[in-house]
Amino acid sequence: MSSIPSLLRDRIAATPDAEAYRTPSDGGWTSASWREVGERVRELALGLAAIGAGPDTRVALLSSTRLEWILADLAVLSTGAATTTIYPSNTAAESAFVITDSGSTIVIAENDDQVAKIRSVQKELPDVTKVVVIDGTPSDDGWVVRFDALPGLGDGERDYDAMVDAIPQDGLATLIYTSGTTGRPKGVELTHDNWLYTGGAVRELGLISPDDLHFLWLPLSHSFGKLLEVVMIDIGVPTAIDGRLDKIAENLGELRPTLMAAAPRIFEKIHNTVTATVRREGGLKLRIFTWARATGLRVVKARQRGAAIPATTRLEYALADRLVFAKLRERFGGRIRYFISGAAPLSQDIAEFFDAAGLTILEGYGLTESSAGSFLNRPETVRFGTVGPPLPGTQVRIADDGEVLIGGRGIMRGYHGLPEDTAEALKDGWLHTGDIGEVDSEGRLTITDRKKELIKTSGGKYVAPTYLEGRIKAACPYASHVFVHGDRRNYCTALITLDMEVVRPWAQAEGLPLDAEALREHPRMREEVERAVAQVNAEEASYATVKKFAILAEDFSVESGELTPSLKIKRKAVETRYGDTLDGFYDQPA
Repeated sequence: MSSIPSLLRDRIAATPDAEAYRTPSDGGWTSASWREVGERVRELALGLAAIGAGPDTRVALLSSTRLEWILADLAVLSTGAATTTIYPSNTAAESAFVITDSGSTIVIAENDDQVAKIRSVQKELPDVTKVVVIDGTPSDDGWVVRFDALPGLGDGERDYDAMVDAIPQDGLATLIYTSGTTGRPKGVELTHDNWLYTGGAVRELGLISPDDLHFLWLPLSHSFGKLLEVVMIDIGVPTAIDGRLDKIAENLGELRPTLMAAAPRIFEKIHNTVTATVRREGGLKLRIFTWARATGLRVVKARQRGAAIPATTRLEYALADRLVFAKLRERFGGRIRYFISGAAPLSQDIAEFFDAAGLTILEGYGLTESSAGSFLNRPETVRFGTVGPPLPGTQVRIADDGEVLIGGRGIMRGYHGLPEDTAEALKDGWLHTGDIGEVDSEGRLTITDRKKELIKTSGGKYVAPTYLEGRIKAACPYASHVFVHGDRRNYCTALITLDMEVVRPWAQAEGLPLDAEALREHPRMREEVERAVAQVNAEEASYATVKKFAILAEDFSVESGELTPSLKIKRKAVETRYGDTLDGFYDQPA
């Protein structure tokens, strides 16, 4: 195959009647076969071609994760056009920038609210000829048409297969704009060949089979979600799709999937909810949970060292599994073979807890610029704290300054319209990731931190903030986000936000205020956070310990600007918003 649409065509030919996708409907789930998906994509593609999609054009896709996102993406690609992805949480101004910078001439929007967003900046979008709305109303002026009307617009004489056959393997498939933790987003140009390589590399690992059931909720606007779309077509894995975050737990229990990928924040949330619940219940349940956790971690650490597990420990672990861990697995449907974590660093403490429960998380690593997937732990050789060895066909080098450099077919074509930035990122034929890392004797990569985000204290010591942040979150079930600060300062400090969904039941049971503003300064709340910080500090060098912290009343969020859509902290935004609080840490000596 030479393109994603030809990959889909091959999948339909191989397993036409197998289940492709499952979507929520009327309290249940509705399935579609690969044959049915292929027919819908064909009709939509012909309709899009009739309104101007085709080779050398871009179509912007502004929607949450749902089946129609995938159908629209595949239809756009089938015309020879490229998909420009936009997060539904983007503002009108942010959306306008992506649309104009990419040169998109058609926008596919999820609903009337998203259309209104585009309408509000219509004067800035002179090249947009049509807006296609998935769930919404067409406009009287013909600028907005309905998604389900596209099949009726198609030219019956146009040859769909000829359109697909004409797509070059090195042709542009996707423009994904980086989330911009440190400045203006750049459009990453990814070709059909980039995606075909990553899909084929994952298939070659043999970790996933058509017998699996994949649950997809991740943003498809993100490169991680897009990679999963291609992988599942390549292997022929049925995928249940529902992008509603508040339905993840319910869907896991109902669908009983075998695979799910997520950002670390989801695993942190699950861990913290479980831990806080048993703490609140106290008594015998807490003692059993604490014992089971300690027993499970002993087993995990022994396995990681390759050490033999004594017979008595195996018996204790079997009992711990029956009393605690089996119930936790049942919450996820009882069939999970493993989770996959990406998009941000996963705390080793969190990974070990899940592994103890028989819910192994395979952490991977990649950038948008490397088609999302470059490294992945393998189940038989998983090493927590690493992101595993490279995918087959991916090369890695560590530069003299510790920067991770990646080579291979998954590397982007370049940044859209930014030749100087492209030349800098792809210097000497390697993708310069901006991440600091090291490779062990087994070829597994460990990412220590972002090159630009390493803290250098005034004493000249380097500190990895995301590592400390992950450890504090793992130690404190009530923490939602942690931001460690200290660049060019004489010690490290932290801002900590509360996960009120987890905190509120505990606060109510303790007779504490339920309002975040009142609660954050309460001695009991500070005591809980202080205990976690002290626990982490005890295992760190003095220069890497957090000397002071503040609990914030408001959590970081995408909407308020402190998080990217993939839930990574925008460090500059936090430093700007909370500059006075951070400066105040250093008014008095620690």
